[in-house]
Amino acid sequence: MLSTKATNRLVQKFTTSTRGLASIANSIKIPEGYESRTPPYGKLLNNLATVKRVLNNQPLTLAEKILYSHLVEPEDLSVGNGSSKNIRGLEYLKLNPDRVAMQDASAQMALLQFMTCGLPSTSVPASIHCDHLIVGKEGADQDLKNSIATNKEVFDFLQSCGEKYGIQFWGPGSGIIHQIVLENFSVPGLMMLGTDSHTPNAGGLGAIAIGVGGADAVDALTGTPWELKAPKILGIKLTGTLNGWTSPKDIITHLAGLLTVRGGTGFIVEYFGEGVKSLSCTGMATICNMGAEIGATTSTFPMQDAHYRYLHATNRGPIADIAQKVNKEYGFMTADEGCEYDQVIEVDLNTLEPSVNGPFTPDLSTPMSKLAETTKENEWPQNITAGLIGSCTNSSYQDMSRAISIIKQAEEVGLKPKIPFFVTPGSEQIRATIERDGLIDTFEKNGAIVLANACGPCIGQWDRGENQPKDTNVIFTSFNRNFRARNDGNRNTMNFLTSPDIVTAMIYSGDMNFNPLTQSIK
Repeated sequence: MLSTKATNRLVQKFTTSTRGLASIANSIKIPEGYESRTPPYGKLLNNLATVKRVLNNQPLTLAEKILYSHLVEPEDLSVGNGSSKNIRGLEYLKLNPDRVAMQDASAQMALLQFMTCGLPSTSVPASIHCDHLIVGKEGADQDLKNSIATNKEVFDFLQSCGEKYGIQFWGPGSGIIHQIVLENFSVPGLMMLGTDSHTPNAGGLGAIAIGVGGADAVDALTGTPWELKAPKILGIKLTGTLNGWTSPKDIITHLAGLLTVRGGTGFIVEYFGEGVKSLSCTGMATICNMGAEIGATTSTFPMQDAHYRYLHATNRGPIADIAQKVNKEYGFMTADEGCEYDQVIEVDLNTLEPSVNGPFTPDLSTPMSKLAETTKENEWPQNITAGLIGSCTNSSYQDMSRAISIIKQAEEVGLKPKIPFFVTPGSEQIRATIERDGLIDTFEKNGAIVLANACGPCIGQWDRGENQPKDTNVIFTSFNRNFRARNDGNRNTMNFLTSPDIVTAMIYSGDMNFNPLTQSIK
């Protein structure tokens, strides 16, 4: 965290003179070739200095730093009379986002509206991602061919818009919007908008990423200031370290059980504490992704070594270096020491237990140790009919490799899956990497159907064919939502949300009474 002395130095350094401001901005060189993917750190730091002066050098949370540094007019915060407490939940912020991402189902209307503006190109970098219109059924190759044929007119329109207006086009099969954003565009300190509710996934890499409708996206695309009611800040203090079967997914499913689907409404969720250091970048993304399931505006994490490693691993080393420099010298990607949250919840990772959330709502959380008992009490079906790993929440290389580790243990003792098993890689980069490392071969040898790199069953694009149950049935997934009829069109399909690890274990049991933490399968 930034000390009070360092904060004073930041303000003094930025506000002594116009020449001083210019020299700071000029001292932060954006890496050549990465201009469209690097936030304007110099400008943001200058804005932050103004904010600090207006707010009487008040310690700020990470979320406030990123939001306020993107203000069109930082002086507008003077309405707070020197305190952000008079701004949170009360005042509207006029912001300049750095980037916009759009998925194919919602991009169409946004682009039609943008076309009427008469602009030759977008005012900020933008991308289009074809991930929502691909049905999962037989496997990646055939499903992709069928979906491209069915939606050719839509894909052609989106691609032509991308070419005309300089918007990056990620075609069908390239991957899920949020995984591609994490791999290519999200960086610490970024502020972006996305036309999908799980846009906060990018917060796993230290960004402020907010899901919006098409009209809001058009504001950013045209350079019009985007308005947001200043959120309150919910601090989640993580202590300890995850162990055993417990995964990052269990942090957010646990919080969903505490807060309910409305508990985060009007808040940005900001994670902090020693426990953060033990999480991977993609694990943090999983947690931020499902902040949508508690109604939060968005979620974010302070910059960590895991972020630096992930940026390098995804061929963004120069961005990692400049982000690390900005954070080290100015503390831009961490909360100030002494900052105040509107509410704080502490989660001890040492004692956290894997949980299963559902059915029909993501906030009905059951600890794994209580699942058999709860199943009996509620008279839920005992048999599980399918297991699915994937979605923007859990389709990273780490998720796939953890599932494979369990499959290999089962192989060693001759176990076979007892129910249909589907796997969705989050992007072509992940698919190619798990193919290179032999994971796809292992999945398929053990009965899994590997679907196209797309949303697929998570958003209802799932054709179960002749195996489609018409009555009440149970599925286990690593998805983020489980409302009635969401996955397969059957209102009686009970989707239980959990980690890829637990999904994989339950595939070999097919039984709600099985607890992989304490029981074995023979």
